[in-house]
Amino acid sequence: MSDLDTGPDLADRVHGGWLGRIAGNMLGKPVEQGEVWTRERIDRYLREADALPLTDYLPEPADPADAAALRPEWRQCVRGRVRGSCRDDDVDYAVLGLHLLETHGFGFSTEQVGDLWLLRLPYLQTFTAERAAYRNLANGLKPPLTATYDNPYQEWIGALIRADVHGWTCPGDPRRAASLARRDAVLSHTGNGVYGAMWAAALIASAFIARDVREALQSALAVIPASSRLARTVRRVMSLHEARLSWEETLDTVSGETAGLGWIHTVPNAAVLTAGLLYGGGDFTRTVALTVRGGLDTDSNGATAGSVAGVMTGAAAIPARWTEPLRDTVRSAVFGFDGVRISALAERTVRLARAGL
Repeated sequence: MSDLDTGPDLADRVHGGWLGRIAGNMLGKPVEQGEVWTRERIDRYLREADALPLTDYLPEPADPADAAALRPEWRQCVRGRVRGSCRDDDVDYAVLGLHLLETHGFGFSTEQVGDLWLLRLPYLQTFTAERAAYRNLANGLKPPLTATYDNPYQEWIGALIRADVHGWTCPGDPRRAASLARRDAVLSHTGNGVYGAMWAAALIASAFIARDVREALQSALAVIPASSRLARTVRRVMSLHEARLSWEETLDTVSGETAGLGWIHTVPNAAVLTAGLLYGGGDFTRTVALTVRGGLDTDSNGATAGSVAGVMTGAAAIPARWTEPLRDTVRSAVFGFDGVRISALAERTVRLARAGL
């Protein structure tokens, strides 16, 4: 850990995590609706725009029918139109997580996570399990009831997208990262929803020291129950990759095995994410491109893949076509943070990481 403690490597890797998360989120945001934007339709869109292989933000749609099906914010996210980051919950929760650790330290409680949501996060910028938990908080319920009362989304992807900051601030310590992520996640999730957050935080923490993506994935698997559906699905993707199936064949296989869970459930999205990381082979562009082309919750998966790849490569090695259009600026619904510099968020994260080493 000494090489990460005081040297510039830690700062560059944390900055890479922030930039990667935001760029990956922006890449996937226009096609974020898994039942509409299937893997096949995303590739058809790219093929019609002569954008395969995908090496940059999504192109503008060539087909008016595709334009009508994109997310309303697509014009701010396609190549040539990006002027700083769009507001998105995948970035809001990273910002809010940083604020949580700055305010309450690494000993924060689940109750304090809920208090900060009510204070800093607009209700209408929450979705699925987070909105159910927010409503329960406002009605006076306490954790763990906030996660279980009238909440059919307990194993969806929301807690996983909140986990990055716990990995960034625990570089090389996946178990500690997972413990922090769990304390955050149980406000709104149970079962595989919580395991997804623990796994993602551990994956990002491991990315600081792992020799390659497979090693980081193996390390992350160690923090969740081996018998959980999440762990079994991640291992399945890893075994198919090791057996030299193509990326398409791997996703076809796992898609069939996770059918029925829905496009926002943690497990099938973890499969898409794992495949993107493995077949991306450590290359930032290929990793985020394959992950988003995998479909399902494209902006969330692109964000987490970008975070892992950004930590592994460092900010300096991320191609400028991903980072320069962001203009070092974050748009956020978190009260007091709209317009903050990405570099400033990274510096604040590094201070927390070094304090915890």
